[in-house]
Amino acid sequence: MFRKKISYIAQLSTVGLAGYALGQYNSKSIDNLSENSLLINGKTIRNMPGLPIFGTVSAAAPYTDGGIVKDRISQIMKYGFPGLDNVRSYDDFVLSYDRRNRVPHWVFEHLTKAHVTKNDQVDRSKCDFKPDESIHPFFRSQNSDYKGSGFDRGHMAAAGNHRITQKHVDQTFYLTNMAPQVGQGFNRDAWNSLEKHVRKLTKVYDNVYCCTGPLYLPRKESDGKSYVRYQVIGANTVAVPTHFYKVVVGETSDGTLDMEAYVMPNQKIPDETPVSSYMVPPETIERAAGLLFFDKIHRNKLNRINGKKI
Repeated sequence: MFRKKISYIAQLSTVGLAGYALGQYNSKSIDNLSENSLLINGKTIRNMPGLPIFGTVSAAAPYTDGGIVKDRISQIMKYGFPGLDNVRSYDDFVLSYDRRNRVPHWVFEHLTKAHVTKNDQVDRSKCDFKPDESIHPFFRSQNSDYKGSGFDRGHMAAAGNHRITQKHVDQTFYLTNMAPQVGQGFNRDAWNSLEKHVRKLTKVYDNVYCCTGPLYLPRKESDGKSYVRYQVIGANTVAVPTHFYKVVVGETSDGTLDMEAYVMPNQKIPDETPVSSYMVPPETIERAAGLLFFDKIHRNKLNRINGKKI
């Protein structure tokens, strides 16, 4: 009997201490609300972290900055996550996977001169397109889906952006990083030109942050109504996007930030068409994609958007 009483008292003490600790935590949270909140239309909105405690991001590869080991994923996602649906991290890029359409929602990269410089130790020809076994079989795309479809397996994180190690470029060939793209005139031409343009930005900026993904845009048809129509391919019904986007932020050594935003139709594009003709306001992509890009950067903190001074 005596032992039962002691056990009961110990349980009550534990509950009491837990309640006290929780109360102290909540009190501190309330005290800190003003410094971690935003005032929007007269209402106080709590500024929540970009990634939940129990996220789906896999273990991140560390990187070294001045001899200090840091989280590579934290660096890539420095300016915020566009969304948090089925986030997957690889050694040198991060993506959100669309299980319904079997393509990414978005793919995020951080580029520097070192990432894009030609490396004789890296050989793209050794890479094989492969399904990501971490995706449930119900939602996984396969090479067989693309075979005979007439579409290329189009990289979202470009292979040429990840030349530091062979492993990094190998990982860009996971099918989770692919979406069906028109080959001749788009993936191998206009889209490739846009990828090269992004790599050239590393000559201007110390850090280049690039977010890439698909869009499914409406089109007005003969009955005067607008429809979102897109093809699907293969036994796993992989969606063929109508358009693709890139939103890019360049960061100089003094912290100056410039943004560029592009949308290209997934179709053959004339060779003479300049990349700049596909620039659009970033807000139009956000509305169409249902995502917020670089939400940790207030737009009025940007120096330029699409080359125009703010």
